Amino acid sequence: MCGIFAYVNHLVPIKRKEVLEILIKGLQRLEYRGYDSAGVAIDGGNSYNEDEGIRIIKKRGKVKVLEEEIYIQEDLDMERVFNTHVGIAHTRWATHGEPNAVNSHPQRSSTNNEFVVIHNGIITNYKDVKKFLQNKGHVFESDTDTEVIAKLVFHLYEKHKDDKITFRELVEHTIQQLEGAYALVFKSIHFPGECVVTRRGSPLLIGVKSNTRLSTDHIPILYSKDLPDQRGGKKNITANIARHPSTTEFHPVGPEREVEYFFASDASAVIEHTNQVIYLEDDDVASVVDGCLSIHRVKRTIDDSTVREVITLKMEIQQIMKGNFSSFMQKEIFEQPESVVNTMRGRVNFETNQVNLGGIKDYMSEIRRCRRLLFIACGTSYHSAVATRQLLEELTELPVMVELASDFLDRSTPVFRDDVCFFISQSGETADTLMALRYCKTRGALIVGITNTVGSSICRESHCGVHINAGPEIGVASTKAYTSQFISLVMFGLMMSDDRISLQSRRAEIIRGLQRLPEQIKEVLKVDEQIHSLAQELYQQKSLLVMGRGYNFATCLEGALKIKELTYMHSEGILAGELKHGPLALVDKAMPVIMIVTRDHVYPKCMNALQQVKARHGNPVIICNQGDEETKMNAYKNIEVPCTVDCLQAIVSIIPMQLLSYHIATLRSLDVRVWFGCSGKGQAVAY
Repeated sequence: MCGIFAYVNHLVPIKRKEVLEILIKGLQRLEYRGYDSAGVAIDGGNSYNEDEGIRIIKKRGKVKVLEEEIYIQEDLDMERVFNTHVGIAHTRWATHGEPNAVNSHPQRSSTNNEFVVIHNGIITNYKDVKKFLQNKGHVFESDTDTEVIAKLVFHLYEKHKDDKITFRELVEHTIQQLEGAYALVFKSIHFPGECVVTRRGSPLLIGVKSNTRLSTDHIPILYSKDLPDQRGGKKNITANIARHPSTTEFHPVGPEREVEYFFASDASAVIEHTNQVIYLEDDDVASVVDGCLSIHRVKRTIDDSTVREVITLKMEIQQIMKGNFSSFMQKEIFEQPESVVNTMRGRVNFETNQVNLGGIKDYMSEIRRCRRLLFIACGTSYHSAVATRQLLEELTELPVMVELASDFLDRSTPVFRDDVCFFISQSGETADTLMALRYCKTRGALIVGITNTVGSSICRESHCGVHINAGPEIGVASTKAYTSQFISLVMFGLMMSDDRISLQSRRAEIIRGLQRLPEQIKEVLKVDEQIHSLAQELYQQKSLLVMGRGYNFATCLEGALKIKELTYMHSEGILAGELKHGPLALVDKAMPVIMIVTRDHVYPKCMNALQQVKARHGNPVIICNQGDEETKMNAYKNIEVPCTVDCLQAIVSIIPMQLLSYHIATLRSLDVRVWFGCSGKGQAVAY
């Protein structure tokens, strides 16, 4: 995922050095999103009389490398003060074109840097637009899909500059020609002090900082006329462009109009500056002119909200600081005793055995009448649904379908009005999950969102939902969000079954297990040193198999995913019941195998699988319950975890796998803060 950060100051005097420090710090807050290169664009010039232009500095590698490159620019006066300035910055995850400085963002319209743009997403029709622009004489210098955006907005400006078209109108007409997903931020020498941003399918928010009261806490949405369509449904790049007046703006009240705006992919990048944010929705076009913010949409639809609310974030800066831990991932693993409590706080009454999820309470009668439950997600969120499927089937006595969002869309899966569809996403912005949500919503299903981010797209577009309250998750690999999603789904099952007399003893057992869970997680975290020793044996291996069944199958999938995404080691989660159908051929004395064998109803079957592995001379490392001597006798090495209720055992069992993946990554000298591709020093570009 690319990271977007931009900063606009209006009537707030600030040195160029301070602008760059804000931009660099913003990018550092977004490093967890993964990237391979980074860049900034700021106003050029070293004096007020000098033709300023736009200065672009880009570099392959980490943000730190970009920062070093910036400060060796001898022709930039770092002490120059700007009363009004627009700076944009970006971390790029390569999709079109290899990671290098030329392909990095910002991308420019021409060698004069007349328009520059940063982009998160993928433009699917970029080849058609590129061919059109090449036929008009535009020369491309990068391999990216983003460059077509910068050149298209420049092309439209050149064609209609005599019409006194505004920057915002230019962007509106530009995005009408684009297909795919994007969050975009534009800057231009022709519109100094102005910034225009827009999104479709990729997250983007605006932070507002002012010393005075703002004119409103609800920004009205303005609508522009639809563009003519002259090519049988395809948008016309050469369409005549009409002007649309702006009448409603958002700004500080009073004679002191100083204001600062921060645009970012994630709230963690702006929280140290302000806690007042506006979440943009798909197809919003926001522009800042003379310090005033307005939000427009090209078309009006039936479900459109007519305002965007200014939200006060409850996140604290301390929550996105590492403290005494070496990385955010390590911190978040060790935060799980507290995060699971936060997920249950105010929702589970351990004295009366009552569960109340306020976000879905009013919809429970409709959910109970449904034909089936569908859980749709990607990656770790998908695994949380797999982990709880068996329990939900038991407690609800309804068919439970668990789907990968991408495959669900590919199959055009039938969805009915009496289905209830759950969409699980830590960020609430997962593109495939969001598209699946819209697919189901148009078919009349009830939409339930389960996210960790208030104000996210899935939150806004769901009929109801559950906020998992895990706290900000900055680390690249999801850890505490997984356990909180798991518990949220368990609580939903308990709520569904609260009127079933036959299930009351089972419900009471599970609720007692939830009460003990924080202390049991603390116990597991005490084996960190033992897991570090195991990691020293495994970190040079090329492959790792993780086996289990029943409630622990999802633990195998999630554990293998953590190994893959952090250590780049091949790892596979295998259902132990499928060993004889192929996977057993991989087992020998050289193949590392981890087996999860806990005391539940499939324990005898897991022991059979263990014997099969040993018969092939495998040396399994076993995650087992404390004091289980029988199982430990069959292990090459063992990791003991507390015994809990069968349906909650996977929460306790996943912690060792999270720690193992973290330690293997650090032993391999990999940076657990970022995904692959972000290392080394490369060529820089400054122009």
